[in-house]
Amino acid sequence: MTFTPTRRSLLGAAAVSVPALALASCGGGEAERNADGKIELTMAAWAIATTPEFEVIVEGFEAAHPDAAITLKEYSADDYDTQLTTDLSANSAPDVFPLKNLEPYFYYQSNGALADLTDQASALREDGNIDVDLLDLDGGIYALPYRQDSWVVYYNKEMFAAAGIDEPDGSWTWDDFADLAEELTSALAGTDYRAKGAYMHNWQSIVQSFALAQTEGADLASGDLSYLAPYYERLLAMQDAGSTETFSTVDSQSLSYQAQFGTQKAAMMPMGTWYIGTLLAQRESGDADEFEWGMAPAPQQTTGAGPITFGDPTTLAINAELSGEKLEVAQSFLDYIVSEDCSKALAGIGITPSYFSDEVVDTIFSLDGMPDDELSRTAFADTEVEAENPIGEFTNDIVTILEDTHSEILTGSSPVDEALTKAEEQLENEGLTA
Repeated sequence: MTFTPTRRSLLGAAAVSVPALALASCGGGEAERNADGKIELTMAAWAIATTPEFEVIVEGFEAAHPDAAITLKEYSADDYDTQLTTDLSANSAPDVFPLKNLEPYFYYQSNGALADLTDQASALREDGNIDVDLLDLDGGIYALPYRQDSWVVYYNKEMFAAAGIDEPDGSWTWDDFADLAEELTSALAGTDYRAKGAYMHNWQSIVQSFALAQTEGADLASGDLSYLAPYYERLLAMQDAGSTETFSTVDSQSLSYQAQFGTQKAAMMPMGTWYIGTLLAQRESGDADEFEWGMAPAPQQTTGAGPITFGDPTTLAINAELSGEKLEVAQSFLDYIVSEDCSKALAGIGITPSYFSDEVVDTIFSLDGMPDDELSRTAFADTEVEAENPIGEFTNDIVTILEDTHSEILTGSSPVDEALTKAEEQLENEGLTA
């Protein structure tokens, strides 16, 4: 079997030069055992010293499966997919490997790198505590989620109180959010705070993924980008009003979203739930201030909609060439990562897991420093989550083009309509539309 890059790899033209990748055959029958008599699997990981979830998952599985051992193989966090692709080429790929998001999912599956997990996932489709439908590719499932982050709005309760403004109740639109950011900026100027009403980070997802998730009929692959216009126009107006830092300021000064919210430079901030663990850790270390905070569901485009947000699962896949006893152990490992036990262990260290039972949600909200209000629980566990990167052959190519569009618009280099029309023409010319 060969693993051949498509017209553009998931990381751009640079990786197209990688030769056809021959996947190693692991053979069938009984697996070799390590010195302790255990069947050993290798698992890809990144930044192990600062990403505790990998060891938590492995330790939990090994405790429940004493005849199995998982050895972590560390990759660069920044160049993970490039290095993994290289290992596939060299027949040295791990037995199981994570996919950070959905962007490379089609690429790996279409090139034969991922074992078919459709049967294994069938029971999960009926379990209301976990969602595997985002991973459906032409009816098949080729990876299972151990994390499911989504975007919420973090807000500083003490800043709202100081400004004399009611906290959000979750039934808001983006226009409401923009108005509130301006009101907060003005009101906070008369307090001891030196803060903006909101902080909007410079990632394209903060505009494009919300627009895609919340606009009825929007399709990333359609070539029609008009659904993005109102979201960009609103953010530009917020920049002009001074209620959020400008894109150029965030970019040129390399502003950290962690510092903007954690050191009380912004009263509100849309961000993924992965920030929960970071915020709690930084409060403990002193890198973030201690203050009362909460989470609200993402604002919607229209009144009464949602709450709809976005977020890609972080998943684990099995090398397609695995067989025999090693495949059986790998399948057991994936059964574990989607279990309530694994999710409770991850929630216990502030990681947003994939299984959202009441007990799992209770676990994360019992952590020291977490908010205790119902709106925060709703934002965390009870919203509709759409994919940040819808599965498709050209998703990565489209996202790359739209990253340039994002910068053009928010720096003021091009008017919104002009920039979107230019991007639509580029998508059509490069054959990237459905």
